[in-house]
Amino acid sequence: MSHNRINGNLRQNIANETARILADGSCQNIRIARRKAAERLGVTGQFELPTEDEIEQALRIHQSLFQRDQQPVELNKLRQQAVAAMKTLAHFNPRLVGSVLVGTAGSGNKIELHLFVDTTEEVILFLLDQQIPWDDGEKTLYYKGNVKRIYPACSFRAGDVEVELTLLPSEALRQRPLGPLGDRPLQRASLSQLQELMEKD
Repeated sequence: MSHNRINGNLRQNIANETARILADGSCQNIRIARRKAAERLGVTGQFELPTEDEIEQALRIHQSLFQRDQQPVELNKLRQQAVAAMKTLAHFNPRLVGSVLVGTAGSGNKIELHLFVDTTEEVILFLLDQQIPWDDGEKTLYYKGNVKRIYPACSFRAGDVEVELTLLPSEALRQRPLGPLGDRPLQRASLSQLQELMEKD
């Protein structure tokens, strides 16, 4: 068996294990989940890990086998809640990103929104005005050229679902970041694009 063949099998095994970790809800960060999967399989040192596309494909297969009935229902519920949140935050040009958009979200996943603002204070004032309690945080986004930027973030609960807001400068609406593994452009959708997607599904 060739070295490439061995690598291919290992990559697939890591992708499958990453998918299991993401599907059981114990970790929502694909980068951390991939690292955990590699550690569980005893992969150390330099090795070409599976891409975001490979992990996403493995996750879709896992969900179709083990969560075929409940996952589409949970995804639809999350997307409806995302619509409501985006309408509430319409002033900040919200864009949906992450698993709720790509269609792999299930129970326990959060809704991830990018907001585009002149100052972070305007979002905080809005949440205060709406009497929405929130937690501060930060979010790392990746860009071409191996550029990493850290942005302020905050999160709040909408019923039993966490909504995470990443606060980007207004001009960042024209700068598309990469996905969390840095190997493909990040998908993001406006409210109208999300509603169109839901109608198709």
